[in-house]
Amino acid sequence: MSGTEERTWLTVPDLAERLDLTPSRVRRLIEDRHLLATRRDGVLVVPEVFLTDEGPLPELRGTVILLADNGFDDEQAVRWLLEEEESLGAAPVDALRSGRKAEVRRVAQALAF
Repeated sequence: MSGTEERTWLTVPDLAERLDLTPSRVRRLIEDRHLLATRRDGVLVVPEVFLTDEGPLPELRGTVILLADNGFDDEQAVRWLLEEEESLGAAPVDALRSGRKAEVRRVAQALAF
């Protein structure tokens, strides 16, 4: 089982309820790169691990922008964030959640070369 399959995925309505926002505000968070979404079976979904109790994981946005600047599309970025990265010894999103933002971004930057 890959890192993307073992995660919990939330739809836009799920996110709206969890974050106490309208679905259009949730879509705006995705458009503005505060959250990263992908389609599974045609439905736009976000991995639950991209959230904290307060909202989107703060370290996610800059990392997503860096990945996009390095040529990753959203699907590739989601996959990279969720699957174990050997040089980190963890999935990048889990490293971000544990306070290793600079290390994750260094690894992401190196992917461009």
